[in-house]
Amino acid sequence: MNYSYKGKILISTPDISGDIFSRSVVLVIEHNENGAFGLILNKKNSQMSSKFKNFFDFKIEVYDGGPVENDKVFFIIKGKKVTEVYTEISPEFYLTEDIENIISAVLSGDLDINDVKIFSGYSGWGAMQLDGEIQRKLWTVVDVYNLDYTLPNDQTLWKSIMQNLGGEYLLWANSPEDISLN
Repeated sequence: MNYSYKGKILISTPDISGDIFSRSVVLVIEHNENGAFGLILNKKNSQMSSKFKNFFDFKIEVYDGGPVENDKVFFIIKGKKVTEVYTEISPEFYLTEDIENIISAVLSGDLDINDVKIFSGYSGWGAMQLDGEIQRKLWTVVDVYNLDYTLPNDQTLWKSIMQNLGGEYLLWANSPEDISLN
């Protein structure tokens, strides 16, 4: 492995269709010789969102982080550190699994719910697997450009990033989800 995609955004190409990664925007949290770990930023999970409503008296969105370990919950937090157990994504954002401290901080008002994004599961790749998928052009790698990871996102995020890339990506942005219909 000569290069790490840590901190980069992966945009699925239209070649990935029919599964969770179709039109996905993935933030790569870790990438090294052992593999990669990331979270899908734009796939809402209505079933998990309903479960989290039991903790809060207001609506909250939970996102599918990926197809691996969907019973595991991850949080991307913007700003204030309210736990000692975290991985820094950037100076402004961090990742944690510390559900107790996050829920406690939100309920006490120590942490604004708008600065939290919740994920069920994660996206994972074995050693050199992500590198191979990028070489086969299943993913387009994008440097992060002022993306607020805690904003509520849906499929419009994928299309917006594709349009901003321009060129052939404009064609992809406007293609039907099932490319065989094109």
